[in-house]
Amino acid sequence: MAIILALLFGSLLFLPFGVDPFKAYSTMVELGFGTLRGIGYTLIKATPLIFVGLGTIFAWRSGFFYLGFEGTILIGAAAAVWIALLTDPEGAIGPLPRLLFLLLVFLVSFVAGGIWAGIVGVMRGKFGGNEVILSLMMNFVALFLVNYLVSGPLRAPGDLPQTPRIPQATILDFIIPGTRAHSGILLALFAAIVVWFVLRKTTIGYKQIVAGLSPSAAWYGGINVGNRVILAAFIGGGLGALAGMVEVLGVHFRLLDGLGEGTGFVGIVAALLGKLHSIGVVIASILYAGMEVGADVMQRRAGVPSSVIFVIQSLIVLFILASDILRYYRINLSKLFGNDRGKKTLEVDSST
Repeated sequence: MAIILALLFGSLLFLPFGVDPFKAYSTMVELGFGTLRGIGYTLIKATPLIFVGLGTIFAWRSGFFYLGFEGTILIGAAAAVWIALLTDPEGAIGPLPRLLFLLLVFLVSFVAGGIWAGIVGVMRGKFGGNEVILSLMMNFVALFLVNYLVSGPLRAPGDLPQTPRIPQATILDFIIPGTRAHSGILLALFAAIVVWFVLRKTTIGYKQIVAGLSPSAAWYGGINVGNRVILAAFIGGGLGALAGMVEVLGVHFRLLDGLGEGTGFVGIVAALLGKLHSIGVVIASILYAGMEVGADVMQRRAGVPSSVIFVIQSLIVLFILASDILRYYRINLSKLFGNDRGKKTLEVDSST
C-alpha cells in the first residue's frame, strides 16, 4: 500500500515535464527489469544496498540505531583496495591464489568496518553515548580520511584524486554474459541467509533481539546489554563495509573520492521498506536499484530529472512510517471522524 500511494503522489512530479506518469513508470520498469542489460545494472546497484540493509537489520534489531554506513562503506572500500594493491606483483605481499585473496580481502574489509562502527558501539554500550549523533559524525571522519588517502599516500599519477587500478586478478567475476553484474550479488544473497539464520535460529540472535526489544528485561535475564550493543555495532559495521568492498572489486576497481555516496542512507531505507527482514531487504534493494537504473536512462531519453525517483523513494518511507504510527496508536478512520463517540452515545440511549 505504501508503494502504491507513493507512486500515486509521485506521478504528480512528472506533469510539469509533460510526461505521462503511466508511461514513465512502465518505461522505468522496462529499463530496470525488462532487458538483460538493465537487469545487470540493477543487480550492480542492488548489491551494496543489500549489504547495508543487512547491517541495518542486525544493528537495529539489537537496539543500536546506527546511521554511519556511509562511513563504513568508505572504510571497507579503502581496506579492500589496500589489500588488492599489496597483492600486486610489485606489492609488499605479491600475488596470492584467488580464493586466498578473496578470503583475506573479505576478512580485512569486514573487520575494518566492524572496528570503525565498534567505536560508536563502545561509546554507546559502555558510556551511554548517542549512537545516532556519533555515527553521523563518524561519516565525516571517514570521508575526510579517504579524501586524504586518495589525495596523498595512495594517489595515482594524474589529476584525479584516486588510487591506482587494482590488479586484474583481484577483480570479481562477471556472472551474466553481456552485463557487468558481478559475483558480489551472490555473496550478498549468502549473507542475507546467514543474517536470517543467526537472528532467527541461534542463541546469539535471540539475545540480540531481546536486548533490542527490552534492554531492562534482557538485563534482568542475565544478558549484558552493553556487550550486545558492541557486537551489533561490529557485525552491522562489518556488513556495511562489504558494500564498499564489492564496489571497488566489482565496479570501480579503485578507491575514489566520494565513492558510494548516498548508498548508506538508501540501504537503510531499503531495510525499512523490507521491514527489517532479510528477504524483505533483498527485494526492496532490487526494487530501489531497478527504479534508479530506469530513472537514469529516462533522464537521458525524456529529460525527466533522475532526482524524481529519490522523491518517490522518500515518499515510500514516509508512508511506511505513517502506517506504523497509525498501527501503533490504533488509530482508524472511525476514531478520526468521531464515530466511536456516536456509537457510545447510541449505546447509552438504548440502555436507558
